Amino acid sequence: MPTINQKNCIVPLNLPPRQLQLRHNSSARIEIYDTLRRRWLLLTPEEWVRQHFVAHLICDHGYPASLMANEVSISLNGLHRRCDSVVWRNSDGTPLMIVEYKAPTVELTAKVFEQIVRYNMALQAPYLIVSNGLNHYCCAVDCAEGTYTFLPGIPDYSSL
Repeated sequence: MPTINQKNCIVPLNLPPRQLQLRHNSSARIEIYDTLRRRWLLLTPEEWVRQHFVAHLICDHGYPASLMANEVSISLNGLHRRCDSVVWRNSDGTPLMIVEYKAPTVELTAKVFEQIVRYNMALQAPYLIVSNGLNHYCCAVDCAEGTYTFLPGIPDYSSL
């Protein structure tokens, strides 16, 4: 696995700029604070995108942080997988949205969409988003019919 030059992780994204918390750990590696998990994580390109996108959902689209979680474990065909972020409809644990992040250098291909659709087989969320920080795609899913519609943008929480 190639090593990550952490300074190259901090790149401009196609999201509103945010003042994210960064620090150097005892090994002089850069860490970023995950407000949902309430802990420091090693900075990677994907984590840079995740933290910006979560802040975007909360600050710009009104998603309640209390109904969001990062790295949500699911079981899919007997295998354990993790959704990058999940938004819950309310406190009863009904999934509303799954978000899958990739590093800015990763192209958002059909393979990425297939990954999030597989995850949604377990959660049955009506909304899916994929983002690499530069491009973002959101779709509404009709799980009963097995259809989806790409939306022109990310809906505000109050409209869902």
